[in-house]
Amino acid sequence: MPRAVLTDIEGTLGPVAFVREVLFAYAAAAMPGFVRDHAGDPQVAALLAEAARLGGVPESDLDQVTRCLLDWIAADAKVPPLKALQGLIWEDGYLGGHFRAPVYPDALERLRAWQGAGAAVYVYSSGSIRAQELYFAHTVDGDLRPLFSGYFDTTSGPKQERDSYRRIAAVIGTLPQDLIFLSDLTPELDAAAAAGLHTAWLVRPGDTTADEAQLRLSPHPVVRSFAEIAWPVEPGQGLPLDAS
Repeated sequence: MPRAVLTDIEGTLGPVAFVREVLFAYAAAAMPGFVRDHAGDPQVAALLAEAARLGGVPESDLDQVTRCLLDWIAADAKVPPLKALQGLIWEDGYLGGHFRAPVYPDALERLRAWQGAGAAVYVYSSGSIRAQELYFAHTVDGDLRPLFSGYFDTTSGPKQERDSYRRIAAVIGTLPQDLIFLSDLTPELDAAAAAGLHTAWLVRPGDTTADEAQLRLSPHPVVRSFAEIAWPVEPGQGLPLDAS
């Protein structure tokens, strides 16, 4: 029986459209100017150097480095220096009041219930830890950071690799079988299950392309909202799934 929660963000806690149509678009529009204006900052310079190395372009050619970053944004590539740079750009956007992050009402209700029952909830996203903190600090429902016990990103490993989940469990200080991982993507769930975690597949209208046959054959419990993930009668007993 799982005793703590590890959850994805995009398509799980909040809509995919916000990330793709708002955050990605904002970062793409701001990236050229951000690179030009901050290339001399030590933190940004180190990230640009790593992006140049991964992109196979000269570090001194900022135009080529920028083009790599924009291509990665368009492809939704999970490249660590890109994610870190996006986080810095999004920080400007959040602090400037250009957008607020949406959270599904059913997810917010259950997160608050879990907190009240003493559950530990952790986030694991391909976005940088800083980007995750910004997301939950600036939601349409206010600052939700107190609902979470910690954050993990791809510095713990890719989300589709089994060992990433084992590393996260070790950092949390729990056995993999004491965690349940929530996501809208089955390759991530497959990796988590291979590591020994419990899983639940969040299937939300507009955020999934799965058909009914795929849902019926899924090895992961399928839930359509956080309301189908029930907290037990007695706190500390685990997080059983209501869904069949």
